[in-house]
Amino acid sequence: MARLPQFGWRLTRREMLAAFLGMPAAMAACRDDEKPRLPDGEIVGASDAIGHRIRDGVRVEPAEGRREKTSIVIVGGGVAGLAAGYRLLKRGFEDFVLLELEQAPGGTSRSGRSELTAYPWGAHYLPAPMKENVDLICLLDEMGMLEGADSEGQPIVSEQFLCRDPEERTFYRGRWHEGLFMRAGAGPDDLAQWERFNAEVNRWVGWRDAKGRRAFAIPIATGSDDAEVTVLDRISISEWLERNNFTSQPLRWLVDYACRDDYGASMEQTSAWAGLFYFCSRVTKPGAESQSLLTWPEGNGRLAGYLYEKCRNKVRLGLAACDIVPLGNGEGLDVYAIDHEGRSVVAFRARQVIFAAPQFISRYVIRDYRDNPPSHIREFEYGAWMVANLFLKERLRESSFPLAWDNVIYDSPSLGYVVATHQMGIDYGPTVLTYYYPLCEVNPREAREKLLSTGREYWADVALSDLSRPHIDIKAKTERLDVMRWGHAMVRPRPGFVWSDARRRAAESYRGIHFAGTDLSGVALFEEAYYHGRRAADEALGALRNSPE
Repeated sequence: MARLPQFGWRLTRREMLAAFLGMPAAMAACRDDEKPRLPDGEIVGASDAIGHRIRDGVRVEPAEGRREKTSIVIVGGGVAGLAAGYRLLKRGFEDFVLLELEQAPGGTSRSGRSELTAYPWGAHYLPAPMKENVDLICLLDEMGMLEGADSEGQPIVSEQFLCRDPEERTFYRGRWHEGLFMRAGAGPDDLAQWERFNAEVNRWVGWRDAKGRRAFAIPIATGSDDAEVTVLDRISISEWLERNNFTSQPLRWLVDYACRDDYGASMEQTSAWAGLFYFCSRVTKPGAESQSLLTWPEGNGRLAGYLYEKCRNKVRLGLAACDIVPLGNGEGLDVYAIDHEGRSVVAFRARQVIFAAPQFISRYVIRDYRDNPPSHIREFEYGAWMVANLFLKERLRESSFPLAWDNVIYDSPSLGYVVATHQMGIDYGPTVLTYYYPLCEVNPREAREKLLSTGREYWADVALSDLSRPHIDIKAKTERLDVMRWGHAMVRPRPGFVWSDARRRAAESYRGIHFAGTDLSGVALFEEAYYHGRRAADEALGALRNSPE
């Protein structure tokens, strides 16, 4: 019998798998192997213990001689924080320090490495930017990933960075099929609804407001705030589909998959604005294909790693800000940080702070917020994710459509897996599969408790049982399986949030603190984190120019 202590569950293996994969999958997984041998592995990454100490109100005093002066402290070493540091250096400003709780930078874009290959622990692709996203284009050009522009001014990505074919496949009714829309199970009405849905997407792609802005743009700050667009945020994408008579099961599955994939939420939990954003924001003009995807063996760890290398000398890993104190009277701010083990404290006197951590942390770290947290913080909801990396000694047996970069199981609550060696052109021998499982429960707190109360062995069994449906030999060929548990992986764009006053107020500076987390956009994308990091860096520099020394 298995026990999940936070919930008081005592479950058989079949009951546990049914809770995570559904009863049919649980029955299939338990039919032949009641006590499977699990490969070695561990839980890696996210430091829950020190994070919970900060949440519970740890009080610190700096050791003698551990007080430092700096103009800017950046809190958080995810993409937003790294982008802020990169922006400061680009503008010739070096008097700053970046604090990151974890021992590795990148946040949900971080990656790992084995003897064979690098692999992602979170975000794993970037759509090719459109010509309007000049800042991101400059970064990719600096990284040597572009080859100029086409006749319409759109950047041309070097072929080796574009996702290699085959890009996607879906396991449906015992066979792999190319792509994500299941034509294999679609009838004439399904196909007609699919065409009508694409026509609606094309209508929004071509839509412009009175200022010439797109309805859905990346970053979203460059898109339209016209009422015709923002009204879509008031209902769920599920309700929007119903209102528009989109009843096709293959179509509704695809929309739900898109929401789970980008937002860690079901289509009932995702606003219609966010749902359409997924399909419209990556298309240059009506009738065009979605922008090509850039990817690397380590996923977006390639991008985060580049930003980190640029500001490595300014980064303090394993050091978490736990108390930010605005002093007033032009004296700046005190920032207290605790090391990864919680044993020593470092204090900084700063003139400005860039807060590049998620909003929910601000109520525990900014001293003014502890007793009277701003109401907007409560409006931010975050999805929980489990990510597992499976290290295979040899390739899995394949049938029907061949192995792709992204491999999805149609009737699974997981998102399937990506293949780290696919982009390297290595089609034989050992590989690493990165498996993604978003916990889409209605109550985000219950989802986090469920995630964190479930150990490595449970999640290893879930991943292997789920993947054994398309790959009967996966348990025999998996030599190691490591797990990452992301309690607050990404902000959820629930109905009413993206265009809410709460999201707007969260981005406003407060007593020398400039906010930069990707959650400020309401959608957790690399492009949004990069935008907010740069914006907050510019705000902080502007505030320095306008404040006394």
